[in-house]
Amino acid sequence: MNSRERIRAIVAGEEADRCGFWLGQPHVDTWPIYLKAFGQPDRKSLRELLGDDVRWMPLGDFAYRHPLGKPIFDMQRRGKELSAGGAFADTETVQEVEDFDWPNPDYLDFSQILESLRNSGDLYRASGFWSPFFHNVADFMGMENYFVRMYTHPEVVHAVTRHVVDFYLAANKRFFEEAGDLVDAYFFGNDFGTQHALLVSPEQFDEFIAPYFRELTALARSFGYRVILHSCGAIHRVIPSLLDMGVDALHPLQAKAQDMDADSLARDFKGRVAFVGGIDTQDLLVNGSPADVRADVRRVKAVLGPRLVVSPSHEALLPNVSPENVRAMAEAALE
Repeated sequence: MNSRERIRAIVAGEEADRCGFWLGQPHVDTWPIYLKAFGQPDRKSLRELLGDDVRWMPLGDFAYRHPLGKPIFDMQRRGKELSAGGAFADTETVQEVEDFDWPNPDYLDFSQILESLRNSGDLYRASGFWSPFFHNVADFMGMENYFVRMYTHPEVVHAVTRHVVDFYLAANKRFFEEAGDLVDAYFFGNDFGTQHALLVSPEQFDEFIAPYFRELTALARSFGYRVILHSCGAIHRVIPSLLDMGVDALHPLQAKAQDMDADSLARDFKGRVAFVGGIDTQDLLVNGSPADVRADVRRVKAVLGPRLVVSPSHEALLPNVSPENVRAMAEAALE
């Protein structure tokens, strides 16, 4: 099996020759460390050396060519902290939302990403707009304010969410029409969990998140794509809903978050979904030895496999994850 065939089988619940492996998307400050340590000239060569099966090519602001250089969403944030308000922090009416300068899908240009997809060889291709609508709305309002306004101004929250998701639906539809079978899976992300629970109540999740989430997954499904969801944190409580909405694979399996350990996930969901991730980046990959890493990868494979793509429990590997532990993770994954 080549990499594309292998991951297609894993995500679809079919027989594969082994578990898959994805290095993730190391932080920009981490790449120079790894390239030097492994003696590789570029990222592509390093991924090949480690036996990486996956190519992730998300779409974002780089694909939006506004004539005045504007980003997709002009948040107008008042600070960098999560609580900093943005354009809709004090909005009282739906009409104010309607009057906002929302993005125009006509400014999209997919030429760069399509070229990358065409040059992906036999790797599994995950793409599409990251579509973090939950975070976009939080940035427009300030995160705490967003949660409060779910109660005080639900109509405003829905109006903002509707516009954000409508852009992602239109943008993804145009991209999927052009990409066709160059793409294997729609991979998108919204972090719904903390270390211990959801960021919002299940009732808020059902009203303000699930309906829009369902529209995004349904669109991808209509093009024949598999759906991979990224959500950090403790999301165990809503995984059944996510599966009902069309998710084929869960990422990144934050191993130290409540009920997101391999044993809990296998007990409740094995056989119903593919797993991508699960190798702890909070402690193991930072503080463990290569022997510790190899042992844990073997354990996770035994518990969650065979529908498993071994990968870090957060894809953006930081410089505190040593090259030696990365090598150990990759070697054990490919055993």
